[in-house]
Amino acid sequence: MSPPASIDTLGVLRRLWPEVWRYRWRVGVALALLVAGKLAAIGVPIVLKHLVDALDITPRPLLIPLALLLAYGAFRLGMALFQELRQVVFARVLARTSRNITLRAFEHLHRLSLRFHLDRRTGGVARDIERGMTATSDLLDWTIYTILPTLLEVSLVCGILISRFDWGFAAITLATLVAYIGFTFSITEWRMRYYRAAKTADTEANECAVDSLLNYETVKYFGNEAHEQARYDAALVRYEEATVKSMKTLAVLNVGQATIVALGLTLLLWRSAQGVIAGNMTIGDFVLVNAFLLQLAAPLNYLGMVYREVKQGLINIERLFELLAEGREVDDAPAAVPLAMREGEIRFEHVEFGYQSERTILHDIDLCIPAGHTVAVVGTTGAGKSTLARLLFRFYDVSGGRITIDGQDIREVTQASLRAAIGIVPQDTVLFNDTIYYNIAYGRPTASRDEVIAAARAAHIHDFIESLPHGYDSNVGERGLKLSGGEKQRVAIARTLLKQPSILIFDEATSALDTRTEKTIQHELAEIARGRSTLVIAHRLSTIVHADQIIVIEHGRIVERGSHQQLLTDGGRYAQLWQLQQRGGRDAAVAADETVQA
Repeated sequence: MSPPASIDTLGVLRRLWPEVWRYRWRVGVALALLVAGKLAAIGVPIVLKHLVDALDITPRPLLIPLALLLAYGAFRLGMALFQELRQVVFARVLARTSRNITLRAFEHLHRLSLRFHLDRRTGGVARDIERGMTATSDLLDWTIYTILPTLLEVSLVCGILISRFDWGFAAITLATLVAYIGFTFSITEWRMRYYRAAKTADTEANECAVDSLLNYETVKYFGNEAHEQARYDAALVRYEEATVKSMKTLAVLNVGQATIVALGLTLLLWRSAQGVIAGNMTIGDFVLVNAFLLQLAAPLNYLGMVYREVKQGLINIERLFELLAEGREVDDAPAAVPLAMREGEIRFEHVEFGYQSERTILHDIDLCIPAGHTVAVVGTTGAGKSTLARLLFRFYDVSGGRITIDGQDIREVTQASLRAAIGIVPQDTVLFNDTIYYNIAYGRPTASRDEVIAAARAAHIHDFIESLPHGYDSNVGERGLKLSGGEKQRVAIARTLLKQPSILIFDEATSALDTRTEKTIQHELAEIARGRSTLVIAHRLSTIVHADQIIVIEHGRIVERGSHQQLLTDGGRYAQLWQLQQRGGRDAAVAADETVQA
């Protein structure tokens, strides 16, 4: 992922400000507490100066300025109290802003096209969101309540030094500050390349680990644990090298900053010592200058660290903003309206489509699924059958022609209403790492428990679920790996039944079921499809013999259409496929009989 041309702190803050402004009263109170804390911090050295001057006489207990002692303690307490109160007041702003930005990114990812998600690694995207969430709150806290207060404190100190003494003290302080900031900025910019490389390598390592663990079974099938470890270690080596370089350059930065601060402190103390010797300054003045310098030294060091963190945070948050800026390949039209479902007639009108512009998958597809009818699409692997389902769901937009439902072009209706009207049982069923109940209820989260159980009964999986130790509360594991292929497919069928869609798509819906269960489910699916417009994508021709119409696709083109009996009579491509599958079924049966006899 290439970084944006330029992302600066002010630009990021401008994008975050609308979120922060929602809590303007909290921001205002926090700023007031911040100013109060800084004034208390400035008051401490001033009170200390007067206290020292008052004590620079023959000690007499009755003359000890108790008021100054109490004021000193009050200012010290005020510094800590106002700081903590500010954090308490502003904590909600930081947490809520970070939450809103992250939620927006999560929502945006769900709005992006399927193509985007197929091109990205889940682990990398998840890590970018995680880092961006942390960086959002940190960036606000550092800039608004660390950098600005430090500059305020420096300004107040310089003003006091000029008003009480002469411009020389302020000049040394400002020169030290300018040299410190200039050095910090230049060195930090130089070392950012190493930090960026470290984060990129960290993301790559995370992508590699997640990818490998998600494909745990495949790794085991081929015994490639050593290969996966080597691949992961290669990413970790890149991360290690980038991290070491980042730490080395950090040492250079820290030593340089310490040198500049030490020189500034030495010059100011020398100047104040001269003033005391010359009689122009009191011991209290010397203590005041020393206290101011020590008080500024800590923020200066902290300011350097904060600048580094801000720059590093910008690198993290820029990835989150890149995700937010990712264009939607498929978006609702400005005048999109909800789909008005009437009868449910579906038409593919001279549809052309290709996943890449240079390679067309579907050529002049023209078919109609009348309301309440079942149309099956068959063909060899790669013919473009499943692409029809993706286009109907509008995961992609057609490059030619159009798709309509009850005469409405699906590009002119809202995607939410379109997908709410369609239910699908996919060939590759992936479940959430949650309970069986959750995965079935996902079809309609507002459904009652009785409705969920009824859907499970209709999918002939209720008895199996009840046989489990935890019943419907049994966890299915990552991507449903604790269930067999047939069990997962029946959960998917139950989930779709619960959705109660007006249009159904069965994409090899029974491919993972045994013959007996398949026949039972097929009968149930036929009952479910009654009165609904249904698109069946099938490889096993025996599952679609009762379809109202069968479409045969070869190389993205419709080569035949008709009923099962008509196509067999025509003796074309469908008849050839039927014969091949029938012969394959007989051979399998013979082989099974021979195995039993043996």
